Amino acid sequence: MPIKNSSLDRVLGRLDNLDTVNLTNLVQRLARERGLLETVFNTVREGILVVTEDGVIEYANEAGRRMVALKEADLGSATLWRFIPGLRESLDTAADETIDSRASLSREIELGYPEKRFVRLYMVPFQEEMVEGEDPRKAAVILNDITQEKISTEEMIESERVSSILLLAAGVAHELGNPLNSLTIHLELMKRNLGKLEETAEVKRLSSSVDVCKREVDRLDGIIRHFLEAIRPQTPDFQELNPLEVLDEVLQFYQKELDDRELSVDGEAASEALIVLADKDQLKQVFFNVIKNAMEAMKAGGVLAVTSKSDDEFVYLQFSDTGHGISKENMGKIFQPYQSTKKDGHGLGMMIVDRIMREHGGQIGIDSKEEVGTTVTLQFPSKNRRVRMLKD
Repeated sequence: MPIKNSSLDRVLGRLDNLDTVNLTNLVQRLARERGLLETVFNTVREGILVVTEDGVIEYANEAGRRMVALKEADLGSATLWRFIPGLRESLDTAADETIDSRASLSREIELGYPEKRFVRLYMVPFQEEMVEGEDPRKAAVILNDITQEKISTEEMIESERVSSILLLAAGVAHELGNPLNSLTIHLELMKRNLGKLEETAEVKRLSSSVDVCKREVDRLDGIIRHFLEAIRPQTPDFQELNPLEVLDEVLQFYQKELDDRELSVDGEAASEALIVLADKDQLKQVFFNVIKNAMEAMKAGGVLAVTSKSDDEFVYLQFSDTGHGISKENMGKIFQPYQSTKKDGHGLGMMIVDRIMREHGGQIGIDSKEEVGTTVTLQFPSKNRRVRMLKD
């Protein structure tokens, strides 16, 4: 039992013997101490909540109410699950069960309302002695806003990764650009000189070969140019669009290669129209990389299944292939630059996909099993995203 040796505890111990005047003074003193504690709690930047084992919020300071958009009138009736969706599941607490008030826990969560923010949540149970005789037991929930910390860390990591890649890309472009320019000039001279010769079968053959070389040089020049454009971060040009329509354009582009590889695509579209805010060209780039990886992972006869769905907040596109899968060792390296299991891969594709998805406020998830296949899930914020304040 806690030691009760404060002056207030001593007064409370003689409560039955207090007269009207002393009882009034005691009530006033309690009101002043409560007001002092309220002032202290409302000056701290962390959110402080007190919840029952059923998740009902009995107390919240100003910072806590602001973080989860809790109205003061809802205290005593609203549950923590209503304001932090998904928390109940992460605690492995079934709908008809209560919080284990004996266990402390910590979670990092993302809140989407009243604004997008990252919060570190601590839940600490009160000792049973502190609430002896009360039902139900309670726990303190501390909410620490780590949004800026998260953003700063991600920006620093992204800046370092992009800087190193740009440095390499600039060197590659410089080293390849000069020889390509020289090849173009000499091929033009060869083409001009061949035009001055008598048109024989041999001259026609050589002229055709020169044309092929020129096209290949142009293609290499385009690869370098697009490579630089792909890895250089660009602010998205957001517009309302249906991602399935963009995906259809990409699949049409890949149709011949899919046929050559003897691969098929199965689609299952959502019943409702899917609308997101996205940069069309960057969205195409995401689809190009994801589909390309899937094609290269599958053998003849493989199937790429594409499904889509949506809810009140997000639009989901899922790509499941029947390829060789990704090993456990390589799963952690998927988004790292220069990491590729392909002989001719540069290891930049998924890093670029991850960057574009984050710049669109989305996420990418990957599940894979060796010799079974890989599923890539793209999650985009819905254009009509809204938060439903559900009744308990």
